[in-house]
Order: sequence, then C-alpha cells, then structure tokens
Amino acid sequence: MIPRLDAQLIRAGDRATLAALGEAARGVGFATVYNTALTPSRVEDVIEMYRAFFHLPESAKREIDMARTGANRGWGAPGSEQVDLDANPDYKQFFDSGYELSKDDPLAALSVYAPNQWPEVPAGFREMVQAYYDDARDVAMDVLRGIAAAIDMPRDYFDAAFAKPMVLLRGNYYPERPVWATAKDFGIATHTDYGCLTLLATDGSPGLEVRKRGGGWIAVEAPPGEFVINFGEMMEFWTAGDVKATPHRVVGGMHERISVPLFFNPTHDTNVAPPGSDQVISAGDHLAKRFEETYVHLQKQ
Repeated sequence: MIPRLDAQLIRAGDRATLAALGEAARGVGFATVYNTALTPSRVEDVIEMYRAFFHLPESAKREIDMARTGANRGWGAPGSEQVDLDANPDYKQFFDSGYELSKDDPLAALSVYAPNQWPEVPAGFREMVQAYYDDARDVAMDVLRGIAAAIDMPRDYFDAAFAKPMVLLRGNYYPERPVWATAKDFGIATHTDYGCLTLLATDGSPGLEVRKRGGGWIAVEAPPGEFVINFGEMMEFWTAGDVKATPHRVVGGMHERISVPLFFNPTHDTNVAPPGSDQVISAGDHLAKRFEETYVHLQKQ
C-alpha cells in the first residue's frame, strides 16, 4: 500500500503521519503527499509551460539539445536516455535544469553543476520554472526532515548537506505509446532513482508503476497539487539500507503525459556512506557516474 500523507502534518511532526512515512520509507519506498505550499493551480501552470515547450518544433528545441552542450542541462530528445541497458533507450523527451553557482565557486566546473540552458520560447519559461524550482526545494526539504524524524534521526540530520545542492528539476514528456514500440521500449524503463529524494508532480494522467517487493507492479497516480515521493540509491546508502530505493517505470499509454520530478540531492562533497562506516561515498561522484551510464551522449564519450 502506498500511503497518502498530509505535508503539513509531516512538517508539524504528527506521530501517526510520521509513522506512516517511516513505514513507506522502509517498505514500498513510495508515498504521496498533499497540502503543500505548491497549490494545484501553480503546478498546473508549470506543467502547461513544459507542455508548450515540448510541443515546439524539433528545430527550436535543438538549439538547447544537451547532446550538443555535452552536459545534463537543456533538452533531451527521444532516445537520449537509457536507464536500463537491457531495454532500448527511452522514447520520452525531457528538459533538465539545476542549481546554479557563481562562476568563481570552486565547484562550478563540475558537471553536476553545469550551466543551465534556457529556451527563448515559450515566453516566461525560465522565470516560471526557476520560481517553481525554488519553492519545490523547500517542500522537498520539509519532507526530508520528516523522513529523518520518521526513521529515528534528528529532524535536522540532513540539513547541513544541502548548502549547494545538486538539485535537478526535470520536465518529462511521454507521448502516446508509439505503434512501433516493443517489449523493450518504454517511456522510461525500469530503474531506481540515483539520488536522495524525488518530489514528483504529474498532470494526473496514469502511467507510473512501482515494483512490489514480492513481484508485480502497483500503479501510482497523483492529481496536480499532490506529489509522489520516492527515495533513491543515495538515500539507501546514507541510511544503511533503512530507507529503500524502489524500482519503477512508465510503459506509456494511449495519451500523452507530463511529469515534473525534482531530484533532491545534497552538495557534491557530501559523504553519503552508511553512518559509522569507514566508507567514503561522494554524492557527486555517485551522481556523475550514474549520469554517464544513462545519458546516451555521455555513454558515447
């Protein structure tokens, strides 16, 4: 079962809500949250802005094609990401933007802080996406503090690690499933997220499926203004396996679908190894390695 939780009760430390959040984190690895600072109309607006961008002619999007810039910022064409090497590259399109550092920052040259690439149209795209990015980070931080409390850590356990976060905001465009699609073709193939916490907004269309621990799949839906949350590989390391990263996928269906995940990840140099261990697992090195494995233009390099 995937619980539906009130974000304000998470923030307030309500015992029953935190217990349900902890059970989700340790079990299925997914939950949905509502009653956040991001209203349904705000989420609908940003989704429609991404939709307008994805409906542009390909020639307009090619101007900020990440395969040309060599980083993971800007537009990703269909087939430009392959999250499962046993499947074909994913047929979705996407647009990535992330945390910006000043040019003189020592971390600015790292690929996980690459400069953003913005389209000139639709009008207001950059401003709307950046404003959403800032507010969604606050929502994600509140949820992460709730998770810390839910798994018996200090509520501020993760706070210091997010001074220069490698937070990536993505718009995903899943078209109608192509007629040529085979059993190896997906909107996004089976994968676990790479980072810490994912805060996912959707247009309400079905498509996301979560793998059950005993096998099989659970469909997960959330209308605009409610969010799907799940946990990535980094969080599983960081909590010594207490929080689970769960495989999920989007097969694709009869209608197009827009989703907007915020991948909430700490500062590059954060050690996300299990507490008390002698290991060192750099958050930035882990993300860079996973990006190189899954972005097709980086695989080729």
